Amino acid sequence: MAEEIRAEMVANVMTVSVSEGDDVNDGDSLVLLESMKMEIPVLSEAAGKVSTLAVEPGEVVQEGDLIAVVE
Repeated sequence: MAEEIRAEMVANVMTVSVSEGDDVNDGDSLVLLESMKMEIPVLSEAAGKVSTLAVEPGEVVQEGDLIAVVE
């Protein structure tokens, strides 16, 4: 089952740690966001393969924006 990982707040995308096609484990860091001078890691919520990566460093995400899909 596909697991959609979404932004929990408005933030800047600082770094992206994975690429489409990468295998990840539950709890692996996918992206590092920055909001109000705080760094917020976005973690995989399931083990699987990253089928979609919807962000790049330097982008701004809004609350609810898709970050990645893990299948």
